[in-house]
Amino acid sequence: MTSTRRVHQQPGYILHHRPFRDTSQILDIVTRDHGKIAVVARGSRGAKSRLAGVLRPFLPLQVSWVSKSDLGTLTGAEAIGPPIGMLGDAIFSAFYVNELLLHFLHRYDPQPEIFALYEEVMGALIGTVDVAASLRSFELELLRLLGYAVNLDHASGSTEPLDGERYYQYQMEKGPVTVDRTEGALVFSGSILMGIAEQCFEDTEVLRAANRLLREIIGFHLGGKELKSRKVLMELHRGRIAPSKNGKE
Repeated sequence: MTSTRRVHQQPGYILHHRPFRDTSQILDIVTRDHGKIAVVARGSRGAKSRLAGVLRPFLPLQVSWVSKSDLGTLTGAEAIGPPIGMLGDAIFSAFYVNELLLHFLHRYDPQPEIFALYEEVMGALIGTVDVAASLRSFELELLRLLGYAVNLDHASGSTEPLDGERYYQYQMEKGPVTVDRTEGALVFSGSILMGIAEQCFEDTEVLRAANRLLREIIGFHLGGKELKSRKVLMELHRGRIAPSKNGKE
């Protein structure tokens, strides 16, 4: 990128922020029409910054910036709606969604469908107690939009639909491969795989299998990189993070 690019009032959400110099920060933002961008918000951590309460995750924004390289400079930001309110597991799940987009999206690669999917899953996480089902649906659709669609229609090397009575091992480069055993790494019955494809997540067995399958598939496409938000959520569920003295986690 050599020419100067100026963008005004683009819908977006902050995915991640990190300090930069004394009072500034670098923001990773997912935008509707420009994909993921990275910008410096100069002076935004200063005590008198008018952006201090605006530049935070899960707040729908209109952002403006100027850039001559991959790292631009924020020139304006304003909230265009109330913050997306979530509690408990939902807030950790929302950070997990942010982290997925942060790792999977390339800078300045417009993905309006993924932006719409992001808004959809954030809306689904508001007030829900069933975050797992919302996340599995999001992961399946995200992988499809990224070109990594999960094949749950037919066995590898065949055009025939899966047999609900048979067992298959999901292999990353092939999809379901017929096996003669009922247990093992990523071995599922055909009925379970069909349930995942149809997103029958009210069935707890299908939901657990979807979590196991999608965790491995996402890990494969991320090159084995561990997602911090997923680790925190798992540790919370396992009781490894003790409550603080005031009784809150």
